[in-house]
Formats: sequence, C-alpha cells, structure tokens
Amino acid sequence: MKLFKFIASFVFLMVLSSSSYAESTVSAEVGFIFNTFLFLVCGFLVMFMAAGFAMLESGMVTSKSVSVICAKNIGLFSIVGLMFWLFGYNLAYGIPEGGFIGKFLPWSDASSLETGYSDSSDWYFQMVFCATTVSIVSGTLAERIKLWPFFLFAAILSGILYPIVMGWQWGGGWLASIGFSDFAGSTIVHSTGGAAALAGAIILGARTGRFSKKGDPAPLKPFAASSIPLVTIGVFILWLGWFGFNGGSQLSMGTFDDAVAVSKIFINTNLAACGGVMAAAIVTRLMVGKTDVIQMLNGAIGGLVAITAEPLMPTPFSAILIGAVGGAIVVFGTKLLFSFKIDDVVGAIPAHLFAGIWGTLAVPLTNSNASFGSQLIGIVSINMFVFIISFIVWMSMKKTMGIRLSKEAEIKGTDVSEIGVIAYAIRD
Repeated sequence: MKLFKFIASFVFLMVLSSSSYAESTVSAEVGFIFNTFLFLVCGFLVMFMAAGFAMLESGMVTSKSVSVICAKNIGLFSIVGLMFWLFGYNLAYGIPEGGFIGKFLPWSDASSLETGYSDSSDWYFQMVFCATTVSIVSGTLAERIKLWPFFLFAAILSGILYPIVMGWQWGGGWLASIGFSDFAGSTIVHSTGGAAALAGAIILGARTGRFSKKGDPAPLKPFAASSIPLVTIGVFILWLGWFGFNGGSQLSMGTFDDAVAVSKIFINTNLAACGGVMAAAIVTRLMVGKTDVIQMLNGAIGGLVAITAEPLMPTPFSAILIGAVGGAIVVFGTKLLFSFKIDDVVGAIPAHLFAGIWGTLAVPLTNSNASFGSQLIGIVSINMFVFIISFIVWMSMKKTMGIRLSKEAEIKGTDVSEIGVIAYAIRD
C-alpha cells in the first residue's frame, strides 16, 4: 500500500510538472524532490558497484583467496561509510573557495529548500563514490597483503586522501578555480584509486613466482582466474552501476534540459563501454592471435572510466572513440606493468589510472570550456599527491606492522592463513 502511494505521488508530481512544460522548469519544492530522488536512485546504483567489484575480484584471484576478497570488500565499504561520515565529507565540502583542505568535522544535516536537494542524499551519493575509489585498491594487491593493514589504508584513503582531492575540484577548491573539469571522476575517483594501488603494488611486490628471473610473467597456472563467469557478472554489475555514477553527476533533475542531459549521459556511457570492449578484443586478436576475454572485460571498464570525465558533451561517435582508446590503453597498460614486474591481479591500474588519465585529457576535445593546460595540472597534481602520500603510508606500515603475508601463508592461500574460511571445496 505504501509503495502504491509513493508511485501515485511520484506520477502526480510528474503530471504537475508537465502542466508547466512550456516553462521547462518546476517549482523549487518539486525540483528539490526530483534532485533528491536522482541522488538516492543513482546512489544505490553506485552502491551496487561494490558487489560488482567483489564479484570481479573474486573471479580474478585463484580459488584459495576468494573468501578474503569478500571480507575486504564488505569491510572497506563499512570503513568508508564510517570515515566519510566522521570527517571525510567536510574535508571535501568544508573547503574555502580556491582552497586546499576542508575541516575535520563530522557530517551534519542542514537541508534547506534553497540548497536544491536533501543534504542526506548528497552525503550518500558522495560516500558511494568514495567507496568506489577504495575498491580499486583491493583487487590490485590481492593474494599477498594482510587484511588489517589493508583496512587501515582504506580508512586513510577514504577519510583523508580522497576527500582532499575531491575538495580541490568538486568542493570549489583550487583546481576548480583554474578551470579543471572532471564531470564524474575519471581522475578524482578512478585515477586516485589507481595511484594508491600503484604505490601499494610497488611497495608490496609481486606474488611469489609471478615473474620469472628474466622478468616474464609466469605461465597461466597457478595464477589462473578462479571464475571467468564471476568476473563477467562483476563487470556487468559495474556497467549497470556506471549509469548511476555518470547520470547522477548531472546533480539535478528538475528541468527539461536536465532530463535530456541525464538521458544523453546514459547513452554515451553505454557506447563508451561498448567501444572499450571491442577495441580490447581487436587489439588482443591482432597482437597474440587470440581474443582475450579478460582484456575484453577490463576493456569495458577502461571505456567507462575514460568517458566519466565528460559523458555529456561528446557525440555518440566521439563517446565510442573515447571508450575505444580507453579499452586499448588497458591492453597496452597491462603489458607496461609486466615490463616493470608490477603485479596487478585484476588489471585495475591500467583500467582506472591509465584510462582515467586519458579520459581527463580528452575533455577539451568535446568541451570547449576546458583547456588542456588546466586538465594536465589537475591530472598531475592529483595523481602525484595521492601516489606520494600513499607510498609513504604503505612504506610506513611495511616498516612497522608489516603488510605482506609470509611465503608459507601465501602458498596456503589467504583464505586459510587470514580468515580460516575457504570459498570452494574444489581447490586449484
């Protein structure tokens, strides 16, 4: 009955707003309701991406490390929720205009009609973006990192590092004042997570036996993904959640123009993912004579990350090209990491860091209000800040509490050595 009343009320509001269609606007209160509704609906789509990351990572690791992946993902999401409430939100949005850092204060609700949306809905929407950033780190460092040092880093990244760089642009900080543009976070979210993951991967080192003495990647076994179907499900969930990620970043739904913009963002987001998939499929076929399904799946993510910096302004064809370049970057970025003996278990660094840099650089190609100079400054400053601080944090933890499992524990598998719960009865 309550659901029926809600649907009826929503339909009534739509009819009410359509009566003044010629004005292409609604009243302040109706706009407040639509904007809040957009944040909440898109927010729970982005939250569902946490399940996507968990499934993708669970499928990409070996079967002896699946349970820990599940523990890490539900743990990090909970840590993010606590830290972003404690002071993360106000570190980002309590920043002075053109400033560098906000305030270490807990979030509080100060909703008003003039704001245009409920403060609670905005906190929720921004919190799930923060969770996405931390999720990127999880998969890269899988199968050899201790659980609790990872949780500590998740708290630092979600409570301090991400909110600071978020505030530089979205909070009206210094990058916003120089014209840096990142619509939904190719750099602010995805490159931030990728830079933190890269620092961790360098400090942590590769899995035992992952590279030969010559530096070549080891044969597929014993490092084969435990479940390609699970990875595929995870990518489809992420693809679905991305419509909330990019569509919700329009931040308003109270006018005709806003509704058209959100719809266009959905189309461009989808086309970019399609371009990323097919580019990865073609490149791998040409390079090795086989079509690599894992690279196709990561190509989808690379395409989605690339379009995230500007999903509104490109034409459909431009969106396909931007996504296709993102997908190709994933393939070549993976090769680059191999050459440096950097072990990224799920391919998150090429898909999020490298493709995020490309997507942010590409913004001026379709948005005349952005410049390559301001984009480059934003990319370099955010990635260097996150990488350097993350490197220091990882190194400090390595020297004090230790971050890597013993060789014996790694061979047994993190499921046995870290939590004592195995995911599958059939083992590698």
